[in-house]
Amino acid sequence: MKKCILLLFVSLFQYSVAQKNTIIIIADDLATDYLGYYPNIGDTVATPNIRSLLAQGVQFTTVWSNPVCSPTRASLFTGRYAFRTGVGDVISTQTSAQLDTSERSVAKLLHDFAPVNYATANVGKWHLHTPNPIPQRNFPEYMGYDLYAGNFNGAITDYFDWQRIKNGVLDTVTTYATTQTVNDAIDWLDTLSTTKPFFLWVAFNAPHSPFHLPPLNLHSYINLPGTTAHINNNPTLYFKAMVQAMDTEIGRLFQYLDANNLRDSTNIIFIGDNGEDRSISQALDTTHTKGTVYEQGVSVPMIISGTSIVNPGSQSDALVSTPDLFATILELSGFSNWVNFIPAAKLPVDSKSLLPILINDTTDVREWIFTEQFKVTSSPSAGKAIKTKTHKLIKFDNGNSEFYDLTLDPNEQNDLVGQTFTTIQTQQFNFLCNELNALLNQSACTPLTSVNELDVLSSSPILFPNPMSHLMTVRWEGHESEILALVDLYGRVVMIGKAGEWNVSKLRAGVYFLQSSNLNLFSSIKVIKLD
Repeated sequence: MKKCILLLFVSLFQYSVAQKNTIIIIADDLATDYLGYYPNIGDTVATPNIRSLLAQGVQFTTVWSNPVCSPTRASLFTGRYAFRTGVGDVISTQTSAQLDTSERSVAKLLHDFAPVNYATANVGKWHLHTPNPIPQRNFPEYMGYDLYAGNFNGAITDYFDWQRIKNGVLDTVTTYATTQTVNDAIDWLDTLSTTKPFFLWVAFNAPHSPFHLPPLNLHSYINLPGTTAHINNNPTLYFKAMVQAMDTEIGRLFQYLDANNLRDSTNIIFIGDNGEDRSISQALDTTHTKGTVYEQGVSVPMIISGTSIVNPGSQSDALVSTPDLFATILELSGFSNWVNFIPAAKLPVDSKSLLPILINDTTDVREWIFTEQFKVTSSPSAGKAIKTKTHKLIKFDNGNSEFYDLTLDPNEQNDLVGQTFTTIQTQQFNFLCNELNALLNQSACTPLTSVNELDVLSSSPILFPNPMSHLMTVRWEGHESEILALVDLYGRVVMIGKAGEWNVSKLRAGVYFLQSSNLNLFSSIKVIKLD
């Protein structure tokens, strides 16, 4: 009987999401520091429409993109890391590495292979190919979109006079770019049948430079002259006006959804594509901003909102990588077996669905997140980074490495490479190093693997991994017979054992401490159990 009830619940849930529409909204060059609902705020911008998503959504606090826009968009589009798609830097010329059209995009899967075929549109910034040669202007439709309308390149030079490509046809637009993006979205929505679900990708150019004065009806920053000299001397004021103008236009899109009874059947994702330009960033170290694999270069805001959310108004510290939205969008659409429709040549897909978090089934889907940037010509900023919730390893392409304890040093000002690691730092370094090597299928990193190396650092037990989910390995050279206990925050013993492999899958998520029956041997070690 219980099995029947469970199967009924699963069937009802799948039916409930099968007809859901999805809108993904991407802000260009927007980190978390100007948004008042994130903890690292300084100066803020009023964004009531974006903020309104919080009430029906989940706010994610630990989200990594790529350092620049083209790789992030490619990973969202395909669910695959940059080293797989080949798009590792800004697409700026015809010689830039561009996205292979044989990649199976999220739009193509929803449009052609989902149990219910979706109407699909992409409006705004494309930046996955160059507009020349001319046949490339039809690539969005070839890769799964019924409509593409927007700026094909990266940045536009003038938000009030720019070139738009609409389903392969080039025209000149003098409507403010942020406004035109929403116009194109609404015009397309007006053409849809009420019975057909849709997927809409809305990619604003804002608040990417050039900084400028938006139309006065879209923001509250009065008495700005908008002259070149004033903009150059006060870029933050104009950046904030651009963010607020974008929020106002997002509000107009939301009003359309409400007026047409689409809000309750639509899940909305809001995300930034990478960190901000150093000229306006509030980062402690402005050399760690857009274009770098440091936190302020790749940490972006993200909210997933809609009636599919089981615990609305919540916050999640789950580790999220932007490719994860690929599988999330598909599974929010009721397309659970999407992997069967990926060509063998385009496997593996790195995306991990966040649906279990959205339906309150688990708190984490990853133990680590990864990002990278690579360039045609050598650059000191090119490299790869991988982190857990507490530690971060960077391997630059020039051979240099950096390692940070983010619990003690969230601004990445104290590189631990060359210093003496604590036990936990050693465990984390080895875990990240091994995971990076496994991901890349190469020896990108050399872990501290010998017992002697580890004993020099500490005589305490070695735990791997930490944080952990299901299995935890305890190594304690020379003390294999010692009895160890895992205790909770109240001092209660929850597990007893010796060095070896511990199955911790039945423990609740939380903080524990590993202790020895002989308290003279070592002080307790903090252990984090993930769900």
